[in-house]
Amino acid sequence: MGEFSVFHWLGFVVLVSPVVVGVLLLGLQQPVRIIHTESGLVKTGHIGYSWTYLVFGWFVPVVRGELGVGVLHLVITLVSFGLSQLIFPFLYNRQYMNRMLTSGWRLDPTDGNYERAKTALYIRRDIAHG
Repeated sequence: MGEFSVFHWLGFVVLVSPVVVGVLLLGLQQPVRIIHTESGLVKTGHIGYSWTYLVFGWFVPVVRGELGVGVLHLVITLVSFGLSQLIFPFLYNRQYMNRMLTSGWRLDPTDGNYERAKTALYIRRDIAHG
């Protein structure tokens, strides 16, 4: 009863593998400062594998202020019987940043992760000044 069997290890590998694959493919989740071009408000976005989405699921968009996206993700989670929870962590941070950058926000060029964010988001030109 107190020993780890092959099935325990197999279960552990299955549980940990999405995080390992995500970090290897996309890197650790990194914060990136974004600034609204009209109001000057500052917000934090993220690039890389969204381990927060893996752990908290559709609550992440709700907490980030995207109620509609959160409800959509909840519906997709229910329809897919939770399997989407393994796929969305690979996609969510990039989708969120693309929505922000196309709705009046821009990357802060003074942020330490500015160049990494440009690369992760496939931005070729300098977007620092609007």
